[in-house]
Amino acid sequence: MGNTCRGSFNGKYFQGYSQPEGHSTSTSKRNTPSERSVSDHSPSSLNSQQLMSQEFSKENPRNNNLPAISPTKKEAIMRRAIDSQAYYVLGHKTANIRDLYVLGRKLGQGQFGTTYLCTENATRIEYACKSISKRKLISKEDVEDVRREIQIMHHLAGHKNIVTIKGAYEDPLYVHIVMELCGGGELFDRIIQRGHYTERKAAELTRIIVGVVEACHSLGVMHRDLKPENFLLVNKDDDFSLKAIDFGLSVFFKPGQVFTDVVGSPYYVAPEVLLKHYGPEADVWTAGVILYILLSGVPPFWAETQQGIFDAVLKGHIDFESDPWPVISDSAKNLIRKMLCSQPSDRLTAHEVLCAKLMLAVARREADTEIDGDDLAASVALDALSGLQGDDTAYTGGAEADGKGGSETECMG
Repeated sequence: MGNTCRGSFNGKYFQGYSQPEGHSTSTSKRNTPSERSVSDHSPSSLNSQQLMSQEFSKENPRNNNLPAISPTKKEAIMRRAIDSQAYYVLGHKTANIRDLYVLGRKLGQGQFGTTYLCTENATRIEYACKSISKRKLISKEDVEDVRREIQIMHHLAGHKNIVTIKGAYEDPLYVHIVMELCGGGELFDRIIQRGHYTERKAAELTRIIVGVVEACHSLGVMHRDLKPENFLLVNKDDDFSLKAIDFGLSVFFKPGQVFTDVVGSPYYVAPEVLLKHYGPEADVWTAGVILYILLSGVPPFWAETQQGIFDAVLKGHIDFESDPWPVISDSAKNLIRKMLCSQPSDRLTAHEVLCAKLMLAVARREADTEIDGDDLAASVALDALSGLQGDDTAYTGGAEADGKGGSETECMG
């Protein structure tokens, strides 16, 4: 796979990034995905088919042309595999999900599995079930990622803007994560539909998104894959009923800890992630990218090639001259500059973003500044953003920092 690394559950990957001269990488000993061997199987990562294959080889070590093993024998072998503690991805045997829920129509498809509508037998309440194919968990790290995702969802339980996990189950073929159902669709689709938001509404959405980031960071969790696709609306009638989902790339972190593996999704990766030396500040960068898109309907930077996008990210120039930016407030633009500061140490923290005057003042404005959505360049860029959803191209933006303090931030309490 070279430098290709695992993307999110939605199946989004980064291609190898060619670093420009002069940029050094971290000396951390943490393995990057490119350093992992797909042949490095731990017992817990083996699926039922692999275990059965091993058992069959033991039964017929010399002759692969022997008659097929009887169904009774196969069933016994499968039962031994299921009962083996080493077999379980979750580390223990769970209840059979089909005894508790009825799986219904498919809600979404990803690289590692599928999300279904499911109904609890006892209450008839509908939930979403994310079923991850164990056959695709080919390494010890893959198994650990699934375990960590479930652990983090339990760790963050109770936040009003984070999807609630109901339970996790495992059978011979899949790991199932049952969580609350959000029927309003993705924020991404709402942005594509609207084209842009007013400053007041963009500020409200950003307060929710950054509030999730602050909650995660306060609990020692870095999301690493924030994007409009990973925020769902509880219902179609409320633009602000957001729930963060998909913690498949999330990790626990300690203050000062440095990460080196390049992960994330198209258009949202921070420059320090490309340079393989980053921490939780990368989540604030991504939130700044989302705010830019909410206000203008276009990505901060995009290019014809993935390498071109990466180069633009590292160059760090951000466009505030093109429409509609001349009619957007200085407070909004200054906040974006401080969220998209190329130096992580000079970037606002999530708490400082929530203390920005824009987050409170814009939310209380009596009149919104409407943005012309007919601009041709905006239309082209929005089409590019829509067309690249699920593509391998990544995009982010950067800006010169003009300081973290000053009059632009004040604590809202």
